[in-house]
Amino acid sequence: MIFGLALSLSAYSLLTRPPTQLTGLASDMLAFTFSFLILISVWIRYTGIMSVLPMENRTTRMLNVAMLFSVSLVPYLFNLVTLYGHTNETVVVEYASVFFAADMAALVVILAFFIHELAVEEKQLIVAELLAPYRRVRNSMVLSALLFLLTMAPQLWQWEIQNVPLRFYLWLIPIALFWIGRLPEEPNKLGSPADPIRDQNY
Repeated sequence: MIFGLALSLSAYSLLTRPPTQLTGLASDMLAFTFSFLILISVWIRYTGIMSVLPMENRTTRMLNVAMLFSVSLVPYLFNLVTLYGHTNETVVVEYASVFFAADMAALVVILAFFIHELAVEEKQLIVAELLAPYRRVRNSMVLSALLFLLTMAPQLWQWEIQNVPLRFYLWLIPIALFWIGRLPEEPNKLGSPADPIRDQNY
């Protein structure tokens, strides 16, 4: 529900700033596409992990709540970011982009922690053959979080390409890393450690 609401708010934000030119329409659609890719990427990974990760752990529950809170902030912060070029309040947009990068870093770190929990060999939540691929995905997500944190540097707002801050372009790298480093198989297809069907398949 939280992810659906975030996507709906992202779409609604387009109505608050109707374009007056074709270039504005294209820019708004590209911005929404980027926001959609972020949310759907996190949702795909999140739902797969949550289908097998035990929730009785207090740390896991608290991080789950924190992550959903971060997801709910994405459309608000990204809507402010997309005001770039539409307003003279560039200071507000700059700080919104910093908070957006920090929010995304928090999201990715939490996902990396969840994947780490799945990849702990002693917990036997996934089959041994997939431990190494899951750890690689975890490491790529930690790298993505570091990239988001890196984009918070003030210089990456001042340096521009085609009058667009370099910070915006660098946000594409973590999205690419997500799709390149997809999990080898959805966790809910792996079965539990005591599942005889899983034992036959593997």
